[in-house]
Amino acid sequence: MSPASSVGSVLLAGGGTAGHVSPLLALADCLRRREPDVRIVALGTAEGLEARLVPARGYDLEVVPKVPMPRRPSADLLRLPGSLRRAVAAADAAITSSGARVVVGFGGYVATPAYLAARRRGIPVVIHEQNARPGLANRLGARFAKHVAVTFAGTPLPGATVTGMPLRREIALLDRRASRAEALAAFGLDPQWPTVLVTGGSLGAQRINEAFRTAMGSLRAAGVQVLHVTGVGKEFPVDEGDAGAPYVVVPYADRMELAYAAADVVVARSGANTVCELTAVGLPAAYVPLPVGNGEQRLNAQSVVSAGGGLLVDDADLTAGWIESTLVPLLRDASRLGEMAAAAASVGERDGDELLADLVADAASGGS
Repeated sequence: MSPASSVGSVLLAGGGTAGHVSPLLALADCLRRREPDVRIVALGTAEGLEARLVPARGYDLEVVPKVPMPRRPSADLLRLPGSLRRAVAAADAAITSSGARVVVGFGGYVATPAYLAARRRGIPVVIHEQNARPGLANRLGARFAKHVAVTFAGTPLPGATVTGMPLRREIALLDRRASRAEALAAFGLDPQWPTVLVTGGSLGAQRINEAFRTAMGSLRAAGVQVLHVTGVGKEFPVDEGDAGAPYVVVPYADRMELAYAAADVVVARSGANTVCELTAVGLPAAYVPLPVGNGEQRLNAQSVVSAGGGLLVDDADLTAGWIESTLVPLLRDASRLGEMAAAAASVGERDGDELLADLVADAASGGS
């Protein structure tokens, strides 16, 4: 590998969800730190989060038509060939206009046309798979990619290199202990109480929200303060007349690194990005996998739970009773929390962006 090689111009393909957009932006930032004059163009859809987040971060966005891959016979299946041709043509035009020397894909609707356009052009492809169970687009791209990067060891893609997840520098460089006082003050929390951070991601998680809302009184009475990130539009009122520890409800945390610095333990879904951020900063967590989908969230949490850095809680078992019988005693056990924090950090990776950028530089330079 030759990490110092010039990339020149790169097309980054990924979008739809934060799980695809966040690592794309982290890699873009890393490439720009290494090579300030690098030309970076992102390929996305008009409907996804990338339409807002990519330009806000200062990168150009080229739009391709959204091409869902039908999983069962339907009218969409009949329209697929034409839709895919149009999307590949749009991706091909983006390669031309950007002068890309390498295409990097993160899966999802946008990645498949980008992979096919790059293959037709003979341009090297690098893919990054966020989840322990790969998606359809990356299973296709892995067949002819120059490099395949995966977040989790054991992800079943051929010739994969484990890089971990590219993370925002604010997360990757976080010193929780040094930032704790600032973080507690930012959210109106009190340093005398242990703190649990509750989050269901940007969209929130109904089961988690309901369980903690029900347990609010008992948590406050037990001397456990809560920072609850509910998701936009899912906030609920806190009775300020209740005695005990603070219970702070916010719809969204613009500076998630401060939320992590304030927390002693986290209760969250186990999306790949969440798992990787929590292990990178060494935070113990109770992971509540999304009970629908193909089971990738359970697999995402497997390594940290096996190492002792987290608990796995079935969605149906996340109740006020579980919070009172399991979570509260854990927050009172400083020794166990310390052991879990060390175990979480042992499987975390803070340099995923740099490791993926090495593969991109190698592909752009024609390395082996």
